Amino acid sequence: MINFNWVYNSVRIGKKNVSVVTLVWFVLSALTVFSEVLRGAKSINNYFVYKGVFEHLVYNKNLYLAYPNEYVDLNHYGPTFGLLIAPFAMMPLFVGCFFWGLVNASFLYFAIIKLNLKRKETLIILLICLVELQTSLHNVQYNPFIAALIILAFVYVREEKEWIAALFIAFGFLTKLYPIVGVFFFFFSNHKVSFILWGLVWLIIFMVLPILITSPHFLYQTYFDWFHSLVEKTNENMQCSMHGGMQDISVMGIIRRCSKVYDFSALWVVLPAFFFISIPLVRVKLYKNDVYQLLYLSCLLISTVIFSSSAESPTYIIAMTGVAFWWIVQTKPYSTLNKFALIFAIVLTSLSATDLFPGYIKVHYIVAYSLKALPCFVVWSLIIFQLLLKKLNTIAPISI
Repeated sequence: MINFNWVYNSVRIGKKNVSVVTLVWFVLSALTVFSEVLRGAKSINNYFVYKGVFEHLVYNKNLYLAYPNEYVDLNHYGPTFGLLIAPFAMMPLFVGCFFWGLVNASFLYFAIIKLNLKRKETLIILLICLVELQTSLHNVQYNPFIAALIILAFVYVREEKEWIAALFIAFGFLTKLYPIVGVFFFFFSNHKVSFILWGLVWLIIFMVLPILITSPHFLYQTYFDWFHSLVEKTNENMQCSMHGGMQDISVMGIIRRCSKVYDFSALWVVLPAFFFISIPLVRVKLYKNDVYQLLYLSCLLISTVIFSSSAESPTYIIAMTGVAFWWIVQTKPYSTLNKFALIFAIVLTSLSATDLFPGYIKVHYIVAYSLKALPCFVVWSLIIFQLLLKKLNTIAPISI
């Protein structure tokens, strides 16, 4: 049996060690982004897509058409994203890209620290997330920012600052949809009416705010174009599974690729998943339980990715952050199943994207069958079981 005490015994948990991990977090992130910048334009294609959202808004050009002279692939981000990327897009290309990556790493770090966890739990979370963060940064992705938005919405509901929580949910939803899962934090709020009203206020504000850089008529049309692009993207993702592509790294992708039934509807998975995510909310008496809340947060972070046909490898920084939160609330002695699930996630989800795995195995097994999603689904299943049936520990890992 594997003994996880080495996590604690190998180093003395304290400010010094958290500081060391913090240093590693930022230095490694900076080196990762810098290495991609040095490789040239092809390595930062995603950043060209992001930059294009701002530039096309300014010149009233359709955000969702192909622009082969600017970048490969299509944009699927909302017009509000143009406001976020604007300061970076106005910098010199490689400078803007470098700081974009650092801001993503910094924002996720801030969100984790903002949870006000005990030092050893903070250390463990940072370590579990570290490899997956680099995978996302190698692709100069927006996903660390998305994870941070969801976490901060949770944090500010706990702090009874619903107006800030609603801000993060609304802004995230209008950029990449995923943070809409933050509406589930409504059940933990002490000010539910305020939560709803602020959500509507921020939704309206962020929907119209891009008129600062584009015309009202063009913005109106852009929302229709965005909707159609998302519908097309969903259909493309199903086709992607047929060809073993890098999209649909999800539970549905596993089913499609293993069964060879590529027209398998996502609803057969998404609707039961929604039911299992919702049913633990019947345990109303646990709404104020810190462990229950953190488990639910981890459930939402993982669900956002593994039940999305748009999920790809760099998206899993969101899910692995959820895995990390799940792990820190597990009580000692750790069960063999929990130990296995954590190791399984670290190895097959995080490390499989690194050079530790031979390219042949990555292409013909891990990507071909969407196996990166499997360990996170195992953890998700354990979380649902714990939320539904387990008597939860009342000793929280939160320093309050």
